[in-house]
Order: sequence, then C-alpha cells, then structure tokens
Amino acid sequence: MSTPSALGSFLHAFFEDHLVCQKGLQPATIRSYSDAIRLFLLFTATDKRCKLTRLDVLDMTSDRVLRFLDHLEKERGNTVASRNQRLAALRCFFEYLANRLPQMLAEAHRVAGVPVKRAPPPRIRHLERDEVEGVFQHLPKKAPWALRDRTLFLFLYNTGARAQEVADLKVGNLDLGEKPRVRLHGKGDKWRVCPLWKQCAQLLDELLDDTRNCPEAPVFVSRTGQPLTRFGIYKIVRRHTSPAGDFDLGPSISPHCFRHTAACHLLEAGVEINVIRAWLGHVSLDYVFYRTMSSNA
Repeated sequence: MSTPSALGSFLHAFFEDHLVCQKGLQPATIRSYSDAIRLFLLFTATDKRCKLTRLDVLDMTSDRVLRFLDHLEKERGNTVASRNQRLAALRCFFEYLANRLPQMLAEAHRVAGVPVKRAPPPRIRHLERDEVEGVFQHLPKKAPWALRDRTLFLFLYNTGARAQEVADLKVGNLDLGEKPRVRLHGKGDKWRVCPLWKQCAQLLDELLDDTRNCPEAPVFVSRTGQPLTRFGIYKIVRRHTSPAGDFDLGPSISPHCFRHTAACHLLEAGVEINVIRAWLGHVSLDYVFYRTMSSNA
C-alpha cells in the first residue's frame, strides 16, 4: 500500500534522478515537466478535496488525467499545443511510476493511450536579407550595452543557436583563432560545432576583453553581471525589433526567428542541407526547403 510520503519520494526521484541523470533533459524541459505535474497535483487535490500533502500514488489515475486535460483547455484557456505538452510530461511520469509500482501499470497504459490533439502548425517567421540589414542598421552603436546587443544579434544570425544555448554559452566554448568556431550545447545533451564569421568573431573578442582568460565566464551577461537567461535574450530581441518610426518588422520576432532565418539563408546560399543540420543541431528543414524552392520557382 502506498502512502503520501511515497508519492513525495517518487516525485523527488523522478525529477532529480530520472529526468536529470537518466534522460539528461535540459533545465528548460525539466521546468516544463515540473509545471505540468504541479498543475496536475493541484487539480487532483482539488478533485479529491484533500490537502496536497495527503495525496497518494494511487490517486494518480487516467480518469483524472483526462479531466485535467479538459480543465486545461476549458477553464485555464490553454492552447492545444500546451495541452499536448502537459500530456507528454504526464505520460513520462506515469511510465516512471509503472516501472516501480506494478499496480500502476494499467493506469500508465491508459494514459499512454490518450491521443494527442491535432493543432495547426505554428507560424514560422523568418527575415529577408534586407530586413536583417534593417535590424543591424537600427541597433544602437554607442548606447550602454550596444556592443553586447550587436554581438548577440550577429551571433544568433551566424549560428542559428537556440536562446537557451546562447544563455548557457561560456567563454571556453569559443575558439576565436584563425578558424573561429563555437561549441554549442543543445537538446538531448548533445554538443555541436558551428563556424563563426570573421565579423562575429571580432565582436566577440571585443566583448570579452576582460574575461577572455576565464573559460567558465558567461559570454553574454546582464546589467548586473549575471548570465543572460533565455527570457532576457528574448526581451533584448523584442526591444530592438519593436516598431519604431519607419522600422516595422511586424509581430513574432524572437530569437528563434533568427534560427529559421539562418537556415533559410544558408540554404539559399547553396550550403548542403546535411551541413546545415549539423551546424544548427537537430532541426527540421522542411519549411526552409519548401520556402526556398517556392522563391526560385
């Protein structure tokens, strides 16, 4: 028979051992799983009309999962994509429980059978070359943090790196020698090497004037000297691409937009598709391939 303390032990082991050590998930993914399971536990406690600390492992049922998913869409107003993301986290947790408690196998099997809802694909935004030029023309040149922001934008465009990869970037990951390059730590705990343009390497060298001999120092820092977070990077991109005067790129400009832009422009330049995959990491290039073929038709 399980107990409330047993549920707490399973949760702790799931996050600290299974997700981190066994699966090697990135912190952002673990936070997403944590949010999903936290919401499910709160829903279950309300549904059972008990305190959160009195929940039992056997209170984790497939029926509650179904009602929780319905609650997310109808009462919390979550999108289908968010609903599917929460379901993925719960599937993983129930599978973990079933591997340790045979009595949970039937519930885990039913949760695994809950269908993922279809959702329209997200709108993928990329910038044309003249729009990229417009971004750099409108970046401040002498304002405080102007060098950091210009280097950040050029690094995003050069590498197509994800925001979290940029946030995790350390000085020791850069090689600014004769053939400049960067080692990026991406999804699935995988490393990849991406070449750097000469101009990007020069800006990085200038930016790191005081920390180039500190391998563990972050490359991009906030005004308080702390490493930029992915949310901080998003804010910087939004601040410099928001409509101003005759400069209007429209909505949805984000760090990830530069990732798609880099892929499109590399493909247009004739770079072999598998080389692009290697530089950008695991990424579907179906969109950029279709877009490039359409523009050449």
